[in-house]
Amino acid sequence: MAIDSYRKLIVWQKSFELVKDVYSLTKQLPKDEQFGLVSQMRRCAISIPSNIAEGQQRNNAKEYRQFLGIARGSAAELSTQLLLAKELYGENISTLLAELESIQKMLFALIRKL
Repeated sequence: MAIDSYRKLIVWQKSFELVKDVYSLTKQLPKDEQFGLVSQMRRCAISIPSNIAEGQQRNNAKEYRQFLGIARGSAAELSTQLLLAKELYGENISTLLAELESIQKMLFALIRKL
């Protein structure tokens, strides 16, 4: 049976929670990063559940896969930015990276399933 709402997808739920965690982390970064790293991290984080939602609402599997691919790309960008935040500011990102890795695996599995 097909899932009728993106909100029921575990990958969407986890990525939605990740957005909140990224916002919490970025509040701790220096104010001069507000329009740099902070903005970029938040946009990438938001892009993940947003693209999952948009893709799930599309009419065919090809478009759904395309949006899931965009979500995977945003996850890769966010991973890079988290590592940069760790290097520049000593932020503890291990939990966020583990969450993100789990999301990336789920996205890959969902793409393969379609």
